[in-house]
Formats: sequence, structure tokens, C-alpha cells
Amino acid sequence: MSHLPRTSGRSAFLQLLVDEGVTHLFGNPGTTELPIMEVVPDFPQLKFVLGLQESIVLGMADGYCRASHRLAAANVHVMPGLGNAMGALYNAKFSGSPVILTAGQQEQGHGLLEPLLYEPLVPVAQPLVKWAVEVTRAADLPRILHRAAKIALTPPTGPVFLSLPGDVLDETLEMDLGRPVRVLSSSRPSDETLSRCAALLLGARKPVILAGHELARHDAFAEAAELAERLGAPVYGDSIPYSAAFPSEHPAYMGMLSRQQKQVRALLEPHDLLICLGADLLRMSVYSPVEPLPDGLPVIHVSERAHELGKNYRTDLAVHANVKETLRALLPLLKDLPRANPRLAELKESNWCAQRERLRVEAMRAADTSPIDPQHLMLRVAEALPADAVVVDEGLVSTASLPKLLSLRDTRSYYGLASGGLGFAVPGAVGIGLALPGRPVAAIVGDGSAMYGIQGLWTAAHEKLPITYVIANNRGYRIIKERLVAMRKTDTFTGMDIREPDIDFVALGRSLGLKSTRVTDPRDIAPALREGFASGGPNLIDVRVADGFGG
Repeated sequence: MSHLPRTSGRSAFLQLLVDEGVTHLFGNPGTTELPIMEVVPDFPQLKFVLGLQESIVLGMADGYCRASHRLAAANVHVMPGLGNAMGALYNAKFSGSPVILTAGQQEQGHGLLEPLLYEPLVPVAQPLVKWAVEVTRAADLPRILHRAAKIALTPPTGPVFLSLPGDVLDETLEMDLGRPVRVLSSSRPSDETLSRCAALLLGARKPVILAGHELARHDAFAEAAELAERLGAPVYGDSIPYSAAFPSEHPAYMGMLSRQQKQVRALLEPHDLLICLGADLLRMSVYSPVEPLPDGLPVIHVSERAHELGKNYRTDLAVHANVKETLRALLPLLKDLPRANPRLAELKESNWCAQRERLRVEAMRAADTSPIDPQHLMLRVAEALPADAVVVDEGLVSTASLPKLLSLRDTRSYYGLASGGLGFAVPGAVGIGLALPGRPVAAIVGDGSAMYGIQGLWTAAHEKLPITYVIANNRGYRIIKERLVAMRKTDTFTGMDIREPDIDFVALGRSLGLKSTRVTDPRDIAPALREGFASGGPNLIDVRVADGFGG
């Protein structure tokens, strides 16, 4: 009779992560995580990445998953740690990041005494994850870990949560660790669905394409570009910039949709068909009585996220499938259309490239403005970036012009704020840097936003990552000021200035291990950026930009 090897719950947990292909464990250990930390040295193939607060831990894991399209593990400390991580977990949910999030928990039975730091963890994580469970026996670890990985990686991908009581981690028993399972989900529509889709496309006189992050996720830029060329259709990027949505310099690309309902409706009204490829269908921000989708405009929506199909607006053909496989099957049905539809030529004067040139001229007019004009800063950033740079964008108002100036050529060149929740960029850039070794990272972050994740600078320094943090420092919450004026008709700003004292980001960056410098003269922007990128290491540039209200 053969005997299975005896192993502890803590060792089995880490071995199962390794078996599932996890290479990075992001964490901030507490007492209930000590069993895990005890055996981390036994798994050199699993890199432990320390974050100094739990929102940083999960932000790094989120960035790693977004850039690598692989599983990552993140470990936080009981209830306060999970609580700290909830905003970052909200971000990971919208990013669709396959994070296996775990938290140590007090021993079963001991929790009944409600000891220090105890609360039931599963109900807290549950609303933001695909699956949440507490492990109650070490014998269940293989089934639970394999199921968690499968759920996290099956489209629509997303985080899962496991609560790990101390007695489970310390239990030793004979255990079969099993093996990973992957759901093969590159599905394409039926022939009948493809025929219906082709008929709608061939019958349209003025179609328009909305491109989303699933195109980048599945490396489908070439297929989406061919569709635009055959239809002669303008392409707009998703209103929420999760990632690069479409090659900026393609003649059909018109730039991102705004999040202003009235403006979007006016833009779409001349068209007779909307094709939504792997995007959210017109996800907006603040309330408006005007709906962004014009009455009667037919919609084809292709997405692997079933929840998004027909969620808010009428959808005539809702296709639950992989966007790349759908396009690969659909394009042969459109082969009678010329590859360069004459309608493409009509876009030349108004496409992204034409808009960029006009904006470049406008931004250069502010070359001598003091304080520095944010639009001029974004132009200088776009010009100074190395060819293979990756941009992380969380500047809100200051970076509003960045997608209009930054040429995106590959699917992993840009990451934006998918959820709208602040705090991703500083730690997210760390995860992205670890996922894409050799590529320089530029994180352009507002001063207010940076303070939601500032501890991430330490990990960037500790890991010696080639990240240049550009702080667009307007010394306040400019977006809130602008909305107060526009929506409430008052300019009496309470709680919207970060002054008296100003935050000294240079001293802060240096204290966390980064070479840091301040720029107040527009002529110093380009040299500082070039030096930062050339350093090959972590550095911070504090750029004093205009606050928009005379300061």
C-alpha cells in the first residue's frame, strides 16, 4: 500500500501556488501569516515582494496581473489588512486581475473568543471577488487552490479570496496535491451569429467602432485594424482607459470617447451602426439626464464579459465570445470589401494624428508659462519616453491630454485607472515593472492621487525597478474644484487644497530611497525626464503645475 508524502498546510499552500504557475507573492506579513513566512525560504522559485501597507500589496499584484496576464498571489493580515486592501481590491475587480488574495485568520475555535484583530473575512471580500471561501481543513487545500486558480483565470478573469486559519496552516497530513485545470475559453460565435453580424456590417453606410481593453488583452489590434479598414469606420477608444485600446497612429483612430453623455450622443448620432469590440458600452461617470446612446442606433457588442452585454443600453446583437477569435472568423465574411475603404481618407483631417498635431502646437504655446501648464508637461513626457516605455496614468485633470499626445503602438504600453478608485498607479507601476522586465515604466500621477499609494515608492526602490514617477503637483484636488464650480456653481473650496504645508515630494521620495528632483521651469522638464529614464533605476520628478485657479 503506497503512502502519500506528509506535508504541512503551510508548505502545501505555497507548493500549490507554485504548481499553478505563480511566481510572485506580494505581501505584508502579520502574526497570523507567520506560518506562511516560515516556509517562504523553502520556495526560492516564488519571489516574495514586500509592500508596506495592504493596499500597496494588492495594488502591486493588480499591476503585475494586468501586465503579465498571469496569476499572482497577494497575502494580507486579517481583518484590518483586508480592510486596508478593499479599495485596491475594487480596482483589481474592474481590471479583471486574476489575483489569489489570501489572509491569515485566527485558529478555528479561537476566533469564537473574538480575539484581537478577529472578524469573519469571507463576507467582507465577497462582493468584490469571483469566489471567496475559508479553508477549514488542510486536506481541502489542493481542491480549493486549484479551483481558485481556475476561477480567477477563466474569463471574465478576476480576483478570488481565501481565508487561511492558523490551525489549517499548521496541520500535517498525507496529501495528494492534484494538478491545475485550465478552462479553454477562446470561444468563437456560431456560423449563424457570424452571418448575422456580417449582414449588419455590410448593410451599414456609416458604421463606427468602439474599441476596448479586451483587444489589448487578447492581442487583437491587427484584426480590429483590418475591420476598420474594410468598413472605412472611425474607431474610438473606450471612455474608461483600462489599457491601450487601439493603435493611436492608425488612420481610423479618432481618440478616446469622453464621459460626457451629451457630447458622446452628438458624436454617435451621424452613424447607423455601433460595433463595440471588447469595451464597456458607453460607461459614463457623473449623472446626466441625456443618454449617450442615440435612439435607434443599432449596436453589435462582442465581449467575453457576459455581464456587460445589454447591461444598460439596447443591444441588437450581443455576442458572448473571445473578441480576437470573433474577428478572425468574421473578417473572411467581409473579404469582398476593399482592404482600404475610400471612407478612410475622409478621416485624415480629424483623426488622432491630426488632432495630436493641433494639440502639440497649442501645448508649445505654453512653453514659457509659469507655473507649468499641465498640457505642456504631457507633451514633454510623450516626447521624452523611450520607444519601449510603459505608461501608468493616474493624473486625472493633469493627464487629461496625455492620451491625445501619447502614441500607443503595442498592447502593453499603457495602463489607466479602470475603476476610478485612486491609489493604483504608484504600487501598480511596481507590479507592472516586475511583470515586464527590461521595459522602462513612467508613472504619471497627481499629487493628491500619489498620496493614496505613496508607500509603494519604497518597494520600487527596494526592487531597483526602472520606474520614473512624474508627480503632476498642483497642490490640491483640481478635479473636485472643477466639478464644484461646474455642478454646484460655487468656488468656495473646502478640503480641496494640499497646502500649508505643501507636500515635499522630493524629500519624501528620497526618504523612501528614490533619487528625486523638483522641476518648476518648463525648460527643465525634458532634461529631467531624459535623465530619469536613462538612469535605469527608480526615481521621482516633482513637477509644479498650475492649479487651474490662479495658483
